Amino acid sequence: MKEARIMKENITYYLVWIICLLAGCAPTPKQIEDTTDPIPMYPDYTDIMIPTNIAPLNFLLRNDADAMQVTLKGESKEIQLSFGKKAIFPLNLWESLLEQEVGNRLQITVVARIKGKWLRYPSFYWQVVPEKLDSYISYRLIEPGYEVWNKIQLCEREINTFEERVIADNKDTDGSCMNCHIYGNKKGSLSMFHLRGKQGGTLLNRNGHLRKLKLSNDSLPNGAVYGDFHPSGQFAVFSTNIIIPAFHSLGSKRLEVYDTTSDLVVADFRKKQLITSPLTSRKDELETFPTFSPDGNWIYYCSAPIQPLPDSIHNLKYSLCRISFHKDTKEWGQRIETVWDAQKHNGSACHPKISPDGKYLLFTVADYGTFPIWHRETDLHMMNLQTGKIDTLPAVNSDKSDTYHSWSSNSHWFVFASKRDDGLYGKPYFSYVDSTGKAYKPFVLPQEDPEHYDITLKSYNIPELSTSELPFDAEDVQEIYYDEEAETFK
Repeated sequence: MKEARIMKENITYYLVWIICLLAGCAPTPKQIEDTTDPIPMYPDYTDIMIPTNIAPLNFLLRNDADAMQVTLKGESKEIQLSFGKKAIFPLNLWESLLEQEVGNRLQITVVARIKGKWLRYPSFYWQVVPEKLDSYISYRLIEPGYEVWNKIQLCEREINTFEERVIADNKDTDGSCMNCHIYGNKKGSLSMFHLRGKQGGTLLNRNGHLRKLKLSNDSLPNGAVYGDFHPSGQFAVFSTNIIIPAFHSLGSKRLEVYDTTSDLVVADFRKKQLITSPLTSRKDELETFPTFSPDGNWIYYCSAPIQPLPDSIHNLKYSLCRISFHKDTKEWGQRIETVWDAQKHNGSACHPKISPDGKYLLFTVADYGTFPIWHRETDLHMMNLQTGKIDTLPAVNSDKSDTYHSWSSNSHWFVFASKRDDGLYGKPYFSYVDSTGKAYKPFVLPQEDPEHYDITLKSYNIPELSTSELPFDAEDVQEIYYDEEAETFK
């Protein structure tokens, strides 16, 4: 199966290469006129940091250009390619170029023919950094509508190619909803996601062996929602939420989602136990979006005092807190620490994620609430955990929703969901973080056809990075959904 996929992939790129060669037979542009206008490139790949293992940054021009000549100039090589309306780079040539230019800056110059006239746009650069992205990304493909959805797929994509495969499809599971697929230790050998529906449960993957779990009991009837693995793989921490949707009649926020109750629980997968703490199960407080620190000694989460909802939704502001956890005794700590105070910063935090090296805490900030996907003002912030200094990431954020994120295993990259293009469809964007903690302009996940994002009707939701391929597929998920009962926890 893998060999057939590689053969198909090679045939595709050979065809693309032949097309490029044929296009190269066109007359060399003459009487070129320089323009100071910024290049109308889509996606915007100008002046960015890129890893050596990223798929080709294919692009098009949003104008009437019918031909292009693209020059890529590095320290060791200069390549000139001719294209039609779209620049689609041959994979082998692309990989070879990036490997030779690691640590160097590539200068890209585009000459385009528009109504018979050749224009040369100002050059831009791609800085090829030595730190690679993790090899795989998973995401949920779903219609961005808030009233109804028909089809949901969980997919896995190779970072260095355009190869994508479906790992779960709700058409195979009674049309049920599928939630957040997350990894343990950034590896495909350990992962989980929630599969709703009558025969659903939390699907735990451990080295390809799937278990279906019922992470609720009489004392915790709401069940697990948002979660994260302990680095040992034995535990995971979850929030147990009752989620209510409400609709806005005015403004840019189409949908509001809030919790009426939400507490925290640690699941012991080995002993099939649910472990709670009175400090994170208070009736006057809402706790959500828990995550373990890389050393497993702390649980970071979001917390807010309960408000009369939905009337006081604008007063619902979540702080970032943490509490210790001791894996040997399976005990929670006795004290809660506030890491980021919502009232002090006049905002509401969610999605805390700590870099694997333990240096930075990346989180989402909205004006209020805990469902920032429809909040245009939502931005990413990054806290230095050694100094407490907060970077508002001006080079990363846009004027539209920038939300859910995931770190790469080397702590030099993160991916996040952004609606910066049209305010409706979320797409995965990558940002580089250098050794000083500076984050750089992000770029969108490249597609083989640069027109892909214009014509797709799916939002890329919950992007997560992994160093290795998942050892299961949609057929495995379908089989366990119908054939096995969920394991109960006490």
